[in-house]
Amino acid sequence: MKTAHFIFVGAMAWGAALSPKAPAVAADEPHSIVLFVADGLRARIVNNQTAPVMASVRDKGVRFANSHSIFPTFTTANASSMATGHFLGDTGDFSNTIYTGFPVPGAGKSLTPFLESDPVLGDVDEHFSGDYLNEITILRAAREAGFQTAAIGKLGPTLIFDHTERTGQKTVIIDDSTGTKNGIPLAGWVMEGLGAAQLPLTAPVRGENGKAGNAKTAGTLAPNAEQQGWMIEATTKVVLPEFKKQGKPFVLVFWSRDPDGTQHNQGDSLNALVPGINGPTSLAGIKNADDDLGKLRQALLDLGLDQTTDVIVTADHGFSVISKQSATSTSAKATYADVPEGFVPPGVVAIDVAAGLGLPLWDPDTGAARITEGTHPQLGNGLIGEDPNRPQVVVAANGGSDLLYFPEPIDRELVHKVVEGLMAQDYVSGLFVDEALGSFPGTMTTKDINLKGTAVTPLPAIAVNFASKWTGCDEPTNCTAEFADTLLQQGQGMHGSFSRADTFNFMAAIGPDFKTSYVDEAPASNADLGKTIFSLLKLEPPAHGKLVGRVLSEAMPGGMTPDFTSHTRSSKPDDKGLRTILRYQTVGDTKYFDAAGFLGRTVGLE
Repeated sequence: MKTAHFIFVGAMAWGAALSPKAPAVAADEPHSIVLFVADGLRARIVNNQTAPVMASVRDKGVRFANSHSIFPTFTTANASSMATGHFLGDTGDFSNTIYTGFPVPGAGKSLTPFLESDPVLGDVDEHFSGDYLNEITILRAAREAGFQTAAIGKLGPTLIFDHTERTGQKTVIIDDSTGTKNGIPLAGWVMEGLGAAQLPLTAPVRGENGKAGNAKTAGTLAPNAEQQGWMIEATTKVVLPEFKKQGKPFVLVFWSRDPDGTQHNQGDSLNALVPGINGPTSLAGIKNADDDLGKLRQALLDLGLDQTTDVIVTADHGFSVISKQSATSTSAKATYADVPEGFVPPGVVAIDVAAGLGLPLWDPDTGAARITEGTHPQLGNGLIGEDPNRPQVVVAANGGSDLLYFPEPIDRELVHKVVEGLMAQDYVSGLFVDEALGSFPGTMTTKDINLKGTAVTPLPAIAVNFASKWTGCDEPTNCTAEFADTLLQQGQGMHGSFSRADTFNFMAAIGPDFKTSYVDEAPASNADLGKTIFSLLKLEPPAHGKLVGRVLSEAMPGGMTPDFTSHTRSSKPDDKGLRTILRYQTVGDTKYFDAAGFLGRTVGLE
């Protein structure tokens, strides 16, 4: 095989590509790789009834029994780690919604854009010297080394795997926006293939599955079958046959929106914690993802690619049920037209922080409109200060955790008041504060959880973890309820917290480069998957940051299980005795975060 050499020039890395007319795969060339991401799949919800295909991959291949999401446990954050092998302190993709420091055109000029958008990712890339992640992704490295590459599935994380290549001619990108003005263009052969397979050139919308309901109307009762069915057919009938025809190794990412999208919007549990995300609709979402994995594996078999292709299955994060009740929140005492009495509204943190500081609150997603009594930010985000154009505090609302930023110039007395106010809220379970802002009793630092590295996007000053609790089933990580700063309703689904329910993601692998019927008890993470895929491809791209995962060599033939150690760290207590506790594991210098928060308020700290 030709060795891929990378030369770093400015923000670009160039690979010595294999010839596009290369012959069939040689004996010393890497195998092909399929990375199948079942968004929001809990590790212990998978069995022969709920997800038989995934259970088969896990039981016949490698079962990563000690798997980990990256915190904050959100989609684009974990996509950035899978794609680069780096933790968030290097990638800068700290959550689905971040503060960018500039008005993002694709997000309506918001300072707090939601990153699950092709135009938004393009805008953020452009602002940060062409690459907001500032690290090479696995698909970019693979295509520059001559591999065939494709990313298909959920809007946002799909593009992240090769976000700097927006022509559609080098890497196939198919997502929710395909065929629209916001989508990445399709290469001619893809359009011809879709036509020959009698598939539309435009991605179907989610339809019923996209209906989240409201405080009085239950959400969806349907999985994301039509849209995802089109995507899996495009994969199995168009992309894989062409890759087979070309006779070169490939790397394909398939990001299944289910079960995440269905668990978020499910209507089985309006305003009730039980059954929550364990009702029939959520189970249908899990089965939908499992069926699509089955179709993909069958296509590999039918094309004769199964013996030369590694299939890695992972989830970006686990999942929990939404709770929106608080006895301490200022917002819970107000009345809103779209919020049940006594529940908190979207933007609970922004409202509470602004009230505690006695400063005005503005909505970055509605042209910086002033938030008055009885109203809340449209998407939960907030700009706090006398002038919305020069906010003193920015809140990026995300769900099971939120991020706070303090734009320059920083007022340290104000920071102290914010930390003190958050520590007093019953829905908070642990704070992580940038050590550059000072030392605060009861908190740990963002550096402690790998949120401070070489990122080029603004660094969050405070990561706020929300409280979680077990609701009573046999397996706590399958039925955890978490407080959430979200537009969704109590009883629907969310993630993002530092509970073990959200950090414990499903992970398995099968194929020629993996052991058979092997249970890997060592800790593994989504950052490790990025490093492992680079290793399988025999590529070593340059890196800016050092917050990286490890190669999961113990899962490969001849590999040995590494030594690993469990740790518990605790902060100094505040004046009420509250301590942020961090439970984690290590393999060498690599950290795996299990759970964090205040004792009694986070599932996984029991």
